[in-house]
Amino acid sequence: MQITAAMVKALRDKTGVGMMECKKFLAEAGGDMERAVELLRKSGQARADRKGGRAAAEGVVLMETGDDGAIVMLEANCETDFVAKDGQFTDFCKKAARAALQHAPADIDALAQLDIGGASVEAARLELVSRIGENIQLRRFLRVQPAGERCGAYLHGTRIGVIVEMDGGDDGLARDVAMHIAASRPLCLSEDDAPAGALEREREILTAQAGQTGKPADIVARIVEGRLQKYLQEIALLKQPFVKDEDQSVGQLLKRHSATVRGFHRYEVGEGIEKKKENFAEEVMAQARSG
Repeated sequence: MQITAAMVKALRDKTGVGMMECKKFLAEAGGDMERAVELLRKSGQARADRKGGRAAAEGVVLMETGDDGAIVMLEANCETDFVAKDGQFTDFCKKAARAALQHAPADIDALAQLDIGGASVEAARLELVSRIGENIQLRRFLRVQPAGERCGAYLHGTRIGVIVEMDGGDDGLARDVAMHIAASRPLCLSEDDAPAGALEREREILTAQAGQTGKPADIVARIVEGRLQKYLQEIALLKQPFVKDEDQSVGQLLKRHSATVRGFHRYEVGEGIEKKKENFAEEVMAQARSG
């Protein structure tokens, strides 16, 4: 039976095991999903299977830098802040980031197959899941080989990481801009780079709001454009007021130092992951009813 990408993804979603392992066990099971899960359990990955469906929205963002200036930024997730501070977890994350720095894997699945200390990253992850008892995932990473004159990197604790690629200026300026990005969450570099979908949605919302004022269409249009410019100041890096001196924009700051930002990357732990909201009172009541 042909093992499709959809089948592999379904097994990964179900178990939390890496794509390559899922494909292997699906092939061994002849495409039978439940049989593949059973084989995973028999292979010693049962605890990882049971933890795989639980939300892992805590964790760390960390960086590793190479002698050639390359930088890896990696986000790894776990279920609780307690484990995020555990030395075993952070040691595993650092080893995975160093492997990404050294070997430049194409994606997270390729990273999972790399060797760290005699075992693959994926095998080390599964062993850590079994030892700690939480769902642990390597969520994403990027490896930046600077194309410009310099890279600015900034870590806010272990929660937020930023890499900025810059021409001109100096290392201090690059770090200041990276710190600004950590604090201000720009979505794009300039208004020309603003996501078309986000701009269109914002324009529709602003038009609907301004339309309720009862003003003439030409006045409504001017109101919308004015508010849209304010929105761009909020999301475009070059238009944002610089956090250390709000009397100037980031674009003006860069111009004063004859510097140009080529691009930036920002990671924040758990962004976009839906966290489960526990209601212990309801849980106790449910247990009481079933008991």
